Amino acid sequence: MFNIFKKRSKQNRVVVLGIDGVPCSLLNRFTAEGLMPNLARLAKTGTLTDMTASVPEVSSTSWTTFMTGVNPARHGIYGFTELQKGSYAWCFPNSSDIKSATLWDIAGKLNKKSIVLNVPSTYPARPLNGILTAGFVAIDLKKATYPDTAYEYLKGIGYRMDVDTKKAQESSEALAGDIDETFMLRKKAMLHFLDNGEWDLFIGVVTETDRLHHYLWSALEDQKHPQHNFFLDFYKKIDDLIGEMYERTGDDIPFIIMSDHGFTSIKQEIYLNVWLKEKGYLKFKKENPQSMEDIHEESRVFVLDPSRFYIHLKGKYSRGSVDPDEYEGLRSRLKEDLMSLSVNGENVIKTVMLKEEIYHGNLLDAAPDIVVLPYDGYDLKGAVNKTQIAGRSFLTGGHTREDAVFYINRKISAGDINIVDVAPTIMALMNIEGNSFDGKVLI
Repeated sequence: MFNIFKKRSKQNRVVVLGIDGVPCSLLNRFTAEGLMPNLARLAKTGTLTDMTASVPEVSSTSWTTFMTGVNPARHGIYGFTELQKGSYAWCFPNSSDIKSATLWDIAGKLNKKSIVLNVPSTYPARPLNGILTAGFVAIDLKKATYPDTAYEYLKGIGYRMDVDTKKAQESSEALAGDIDETFMLRKKAMLHFLDNGEWDLFIGVVTETDRLHHYLWSALEDQKHPQHNFFLDFYKKIDDLIGEMYERTGDDIPFIIMSDHGFTSIKQEIYLNVWLKEKGYLKFKKENPQSMEDIHEESRVFVLDPSRFYIHLKGKYSRGSVDPDEYEGLRSRLKEDLMSLSVNGENVIKTVMLKEEIYHGNLLDAAPDIVVLPYDGYDLKGAVNKTQIAGRSFLTGGHTREDAVFYINRKISAGDINIVDVAPTIMALMNIEGNSFDGKVLI
């Protein structure tokens, strides 16, 4: 018997295994094909279903929505990049920018211990009642980890915070090797803390799946791809991890498996700022702009990754050109133009959403004015240094808002599940009440 059960009661405890970027449809396929027998067994006695991600469907926004149980207009994270306040320089929001309490903040106030491993957007590590080592984007392992004893262990095993995706430029074999090595260290750390740490809430996230999908999705679809078997074998290793974690926890402890978005094959990357320039909405001071710092005063709209449109309002931006009384008319024209955006005769934009239709909270003013969702296969980008509307890169797989994963080792009547529902469900399972979440309890 593992020693975790000697330390704390099984009652009111929860385990969450995050598998970044994994689509439910892929798990359904692999369980049906016999590739993931542990998950197939668990699915028979529990509930494995699809889930909808955040808007936009990026890891920083989705994982923050998961960890807070509220929408971006309350937690404050709309994407991986923002403009610095009063400036056009890019910045990268981190844990200090999250404006709502996290699951482990709430649990800690009730003297419940949490172990949180590799959740994106938790860098730098903030003190908690337990252990945390941050996920993407984490730069320094020491700053990413609390307390020092956890850092010393991770440093001692050669723990890696992320895959070196530059390996993709060397070869698919080099990237595959790095994905595998990083995952094995991640697994070692997760099982170590699961076995030896004191916890009421255990959260461990695998991000190697996301890196696999971004760079090697083509290996899944092409049996002749040199990494096709690696892709399949990697999912066998994910299934082994599921089995080993479940062996340690058992049926009594609620066990959740989830992802932050789905994935699909990329047909084309779409560079929205180039489209805005061609439509006359955006202008730069330089012929070859490098950042939004090069934006021209006459610009009306700009985009931040992946698909967040911002009206260049006077008073809100130092070079803003749009009067407030022009705002609604400009948004309406932009929405109409977006619905006609096409590449090679195919429509690109599936849905155009106004900010007040998808967000609510005291941080609504910071929200993008419009967010769009593409048809599957079109990967929307906010790059400013491109010259064509459509192109390709090393990436072969892109995000989808639909088809994320939610599993729990309980039978539930799933209905429509959104990632914002996971936090209130975890709190209910831990018998923690009285929190103001945006999501619903699923059990």
